[in-house]
Amino acid sequence: VGKGAPKGNALNKEEVGKLQTYLRKVFANKTVEVRARERAGDAAEVYIGGEFVALVSKDIEDGETSYQLAMSILDYDLEDEA
Repeated sequence: VGKGAPKGNALNKEEVGKLQTYLRKVFANKTVEVRARERAGDAAEVYIGGEFVALVSKDIEDGETSYQLAMSILDYDLEDEA
């Protein structure tokens, strides 16, 4: 059984660059980096200021392509903000 995303859902280098440009604009933050994952092409990692913050993945359904940004926030991370 192969690993990673189906070939159609794999993120290519051009998409990673476009996602980085888009997220830098949306978050008004030039430190946003989108990095391709070495072992799995099904998602790319998103970093802000060098810290991992989320995964972005591609979904193709009914001929339309969309991208999902998934960010997990741990409860103990919120304790520092209280």
